[in-house]
Amino acid sequence: MSSTRVAAVDCGTNSIRLLVADVAADGTLSELDRRMQIVRLGQGVDRTGELAPEALERTLAASREYAKVAAELGATRTRFVATSATRDARNRDEFAAGVQAALGVEPEVVTGDEEAELSFRGATSGEAATHPGPYLVVDLGGGSTELVLGTTTPDAAVSMDVGSVRLTERHLAGDPPTATEIAAARADVDAALDAASAVVPLARTATLVGLAGSVTSVTAHALELPSYQREAINGTVLEVPRVLSACEDLLRRTRDERLALGFMHPGRADVIGAGALIWSQIVARVRDEVAAAGGELTEVVTSESDILDGIALSLA
Repeated sequence: MSSTRVAAVDCGTNSIRLLVADVAADGTLSELDRRMQIVRLGQGVDRTGELAPEALERTLAASREYAKVAAELGATRTRFVATSATRDARNRDEFAAGVQAALGVEPEVVTGDEEAELSFRGATSGEAATHPGPYLVVDLGGGSTELVLGTTTPDAAVSMDVGSVRLTERHLAGDPPTATEIAAARADVDAALDAASAVVPLARTATLVGLAGSVTSVTAHALELPSYQREAINGTVLEVPRVLSACEDLLRRTRDERLALGFMHPGRADVIGAGALIWSQIVARVRDEVAAAGGELTEVVTSESDILDGIALSLA
């Protein structure tokens, strides 16, 4: 069966990731290289409306490195998708020119709906598809969080303007955060969920699937992993109380206490509290809405197949 070697780049608010893979005609994806760097492109964007010069340089340096990897592996098609931080930045043209110079492709600043569709496609191409639909796929990023509901294709999607970096900068200045800061952050997330639930019928969820670094880090914590182990995390099914407990524990820790956890990426330690708070509010809301409709949601699935896989599949 013929295949296409592709390079997919997902540039978010906190991290930039690369996947080089062979995609077969039937949609099967064979991974050759997958890597991630924390570059914090969204540093200060919520406050200033612009990408900071040092954040731009970190991100473009990673883009140049990824270009070399893709070329060495012989990728014939490349797609660079930029999400929340770039959508919000006045100086995104400067960023686009830098990416074009590094990778030879124009970065696509996708809408929240496009981001949600790519995340859904990636998530449902992996372990999550072994569970019953409809799926509520939650892609919890640094600047935004996408909720998309569907079984084989998205039926409803929404992008919420809350993410781990954005919420940390808005509310969680303390180390550890104070009760007042936490209450303000929870109110922010709950307001976003109120608006989101008017667009996406959360009560229809049969399987709740969480994606991206905040969710996988919470899962690693719940599993008490001594180091970050992608294979152990991917497809993990956790009971709701266990997820909520792990979220609460991460939120209440200091940055140094989080850094001491063997699975924690140093570039995520300062924002994982906010990520955990967002995830806990979503899990609890979905559980409650399913229950109010006469159903039961007792477990949550974590997927390491996400928007990056969706981008790769879109190139075939």
